[in-house]
Formats: sequence, C-alpha cells, structure tokens
Amino acid sequence: MKFRRRAQEDLGLNLTPLIDVVFLLLIFFMVSTTFTRETQLSIDLPQATGSARESHDKQVEILIDEAGRYRVNGQKLVDQRLRTLQAAIYKIAAGDTTLPMLITADAQSSHESVVRAMDAAGQMGFIHLSITTQQPAD
Repeated sequence: MKFRRRAQEDLGLNLTPLIDVVFLLLIFFMVSTTFTRETQLSIDLPQATGSARESHDKQVEILIDEAGRYRVNGQKLVDQRLRTLQAAIYKIAAGDTTLPMLITADAQSSHESVVRAMDAAGQMGFIHLSITTQQPAD
C-alpha cells in the first residue's frame, strides 16, 4: 500500500505581534522610569522671637561645633559616639533626669550631630530639652 504524503505548508513566523509587544514594553519602561534630578534644596530656617528662658543653677549644656564635636558643660569629648556623649551627660547630671538640658549647635553643624544629642537625651530620660536660637536682626 502506497500512502500519499500530504504536501507540507510553509509555516512562517509572523513577527508583527512580537514587535508590537516589544514596542509596548519599551514605551512602558520609558514612561514609568523616573530620572534622578540633582537639585539643591533651599531652606530658610525660621527665627525665634520671644523671651529668653531663665537659666538654672544646674543644667546640662551640650555645645556642638561646626565639625560635629561635642562639649558637655564646657568639657570636650574624646569622640562623637553616642555612648561617649551619654557617659558625659550622666557624669554631669549624676542621674538626675529632671535637670534642664540645653543644646547649642553651630549653624554649620550637621543635622546628624544635633539629632544624636537629642537621641542621647531621650534615651537617658531627660524631659526638659531646649534648643538655643538667635534673635532675628531688626
């Protein structure tokens, strides 16, 4: 018995839908991608007006210079670590967390240094925290 072979059709691959999908993906990624813009943020810090607080006989004063170095009641610290700052505060306050704490930071000091001082005070339980400001020039 002789079987007759069917003639094979030429199967071609239609690339049009594939190209459409690739273009749609390209457009999606172009639209959804955010490009990094390097901009500088300009901030005008507020000035504080009001009466000055009376200074207490015994208070803890943290001074922060422009390089981020700390002084606790005038005594310079050996490094800027949180534990060193807490040890110096504990030595001055002698465990009394009701003493007022005054943080004085240079205008050029980093935000991180000020937050580290506030964090040290908060972890130790100080509740009377003040930050010094400058009176506006008239």
